[in-house]
Amino acid sequence: MIYTVTFNPSIDYIMFANDFELNGLNRATETYKFAGGKGINVSRVLKTLDVSSTALGFAGGFPGQFIAETLAKSDIGTNFVQVNEDTRINVKLKTGKETEINAPGPQITDEQFETLLTQIKKTTKEDTVIVAGSIPKSVPNDAYEQIAQITNATGAKLVVDAEKDLVESVLGYHPLFIKPNKDELEVMFNTTIETDQDVIKYATEILTRGAQSVIISLGGEGAVYVDAQQSFKAIVPNGHVVNTVGSGDSTVAGMVAGLEAGLPIKEAFKQAVSAGTATAFNEDLATATAIEDIKKQVVITTLGGSE
Repeated sequence: MIYTVTFNPSIDYIMFANDFELNGLNRATETYKFAGGKGINVSRVLKTLDVSSTALGFAGGFPGQFIAETLAKSDIGTNFVQVNEDTRINVKLKTGKETEINAPGPQITDEQFETLLTQIKKTTKEDTVIVAGSIPKSVPNDAYEQIAQITNATGAKLVVDAEKDLVESVLGYHPLFIKPNKDELEVMFNTTIETDQDVIKYATEILTRGAQSVIISLGGEGAVYVDAQQSFKAIVPNGHVVNTVGSGDSTVAGMVAGLEAGLPIKEAFKQAVSAGTATAFNEDLATATAIEDIKKQVVITTLGGSE
């Protein structure tokens, strides 16, 4: 089973408003509500790719109930730890520009956090645990490392998509892959990346620190995959970027789905990049049709190692 962990899920309330006026009355032309959070996004795209997963994390109040019911309607399993306060509602205001207002998350007690860890302790070497996104202030700072210690003990594969400090805390536990973008890679190494060889250089450094493989998103310039044996670059088609929020999550889902299906690394990487690009070109997360369409246009080149 694949488990996705979202510490701080949300309802993402998308509002479109023309001729937006600050300090005045504005009327939305369209509104949408989605079950949000990086791990939840991964579960949703996995489902699009016909791969089952169970979404873990914390949920409370009517927003938490909305998220669980929304995922259930999409036939996505959940096993959220119930918390006392409401799950957050984030507002995404689209007025030709994009403004986000992210609410604080609910308080997580020590007992509730331990319940989540107990769920992960039940995993086996047949399972994959995907941990993505930030952690609430009420969750221990070493939450990622605690999960990594558990998966290291149970044999479950670990995938991580998070900011520098959280990623670095798990490298010694040999995650299956991590997925920084170019900016995050520059922050990790306090450098400026200008070439593909720069990307490979610093990705290789991450491998020496313990990760089994790395996917680096390069935005409109595609992505690079690096492991100890090989490295590939994906060139993506041009298009109108609408939604960057879930693109990285979709990339993670595409890669995990490909590996779960037994695809060769090169093909799994192609699917990963196609899923991420399809989401970038869509108001919501990628559809199966869009992923297949993009996949026909993605070009994979070998940067080093075996073909």
